[in-house]
Parts: sequence; structure tokens; C-alpha cells
Amino acid sequence: MKPPRPLPRIARRRSRLHGYGVFALEPITKNRRIIDYAGELVLNSECEAREEQYLGDGCIWVFRINRRWSRDGAVGGNIARFINHACRPNCWFEIAGTTIWIRAGRRIEPGEELTFDYCTIGERTIPCRCRPGCPNFL
Repeated sequence: MKPPRPLPRIARRRSRLHGYGVFALEPITKNRRIIDYAGELVLNSECEAREEQYLGDGCIWVFRINRRWSRDGAVGGNIARFINHACRPNCWFEIAGTTIWIRAGRRIEPGEELTFDYCTIGERTIPCRCRPGCPNFL
């Protein structure tokens, strides 16, 4: 059996979109798994207060997995939590059980910032910063 392919090298850096972002350090081919969105596994019924606090700070750290579970990237997370939202992203996410994989939506070049669509629901109170003049809210 062939050993699993290592994940591509990425790094956290200052972003022009918002705060910090995650950038490719090597070419990443389309559909390749890049990183899992790590964080504490929390029941949705128990994470609403956390979500409100993070939204108040202008951040979205909680990733809904399904009707029962979420991942809180602010608690035990990794650099995937710094991947910024974009309305026209270069990545997408795949949910496998309770694991959230960030995958390349197209070829990504070294130095390019990784982004994915957060697919938020609810009040959407944070303005999108994916490009100047974007009218959307998260």
C-alpha cells in the first residue's frame, strides 16, 4: 500500500484581505487536500455563546459540521482558522465525519493566499473583505 501523500507546505502571514491569512509555499494542484480545520469538537447547542463573542471581535472561528457538531478553531485549532473568506475562493471544504478538509479548488501558485467561502447562515453581520466594494456580509 502506498503511503499517504504529505500535505502541501503553507504558512500564516499578514493578509491584505483581513488580519492574517494562509499562503501556499509550493504549487498546490486542484482538489488536493491542504489542511484539516482543527479545533475543539463542540455541540452546536453549546457553542452559540462562543460564536457571539467571536463575532463581536469581528471573527468567525466556529465551523459548523452538521446539525449536531461544530469545530471551534479558536480552541485547539491550527493555522487553517486563518484562511480568509472569499466570495470567489480558490479552495473548498470537504466534511468527512467530523473532520473538515480544506482542498484546492484550482491550481494554487506559491505565494498565493488560500481562501474559501465560509457559507455562513444567520444574521450575517460582518462585512466581507474579499475585494474592495464587496457588498456581501458573513
